[in-house]
Amino acid sequence: MNPLALKVSASRTVPPRWTALLFGSLIAVSPLPAGTSPLSAQALKAPGQASAERASEAKEAFERLKAFHGSWVGKSTRGWEEAITFKTIAQGSVVHESSFDAHPNETMATMYYLDGDRLLLTHYCVSQTQPRLRAETFEEGGRKVTFVFLDGGNLESRDKGHMDKVVIRFIDDDHFTAQWTWYQNGKERWLEEVRYERSASRSAAPPK
Repeated sequence: MNPLALKVSASRTVPPRWTALLFGSLIAVSPLPAGTSPLSAQALKAPGQASAERASEAKEAFERLKAFHGSWVGKSTRGWEEAITFKTIAQGSVVHESSFDAHPNETMATMYYLDGDRLLLTHYCVSQTQPRLRAETFEEGGRKVTFVFLDGGNLESRDKGHMDKVVIRFIDDDHFTAQWTWYQNGKERWLEEVRYERSASRSAAPPK
């Protein structure tokens, strides 16, 4: 009898489809379980390709931030307002955001910059902390960017209260939104969303 012949009893179901003969042995490949989808295109990308794509997304988002150059007014879903300005500094390598009156009579700053294939920000907060965040996801064709906590200054541990995450949505040339989270003692909570509109009088074009 051929040693490769299959014996299937009436009481057993036919085994998975035999698809290949290799080195004299049959290889059985089971079909995917019901509801299982194939690997996504992202999962199949080579590491180098994924890294190049991430670098491209980071650069594109940074260019969008550079285009914010000028003055803006932000209105939160809780009713308070703030005035912010953007300018590009250090030979085009940093976007400097200055915020006034999000906390009464206080000025805060956020710096956005590229670090290799990463887009990072450092936020200088009235809490006297300086959390550093990295852009983790780029969605909606690059118009939604989520920054997550990386590390920070004046933070003995992550449990010390600080701004921990921010989602920025680029709506058009004159509008965007931002929503931050506050993290303290192991708990994260979303703060109000702020919608920003460019001031009527535009500043000079940003430096290249």
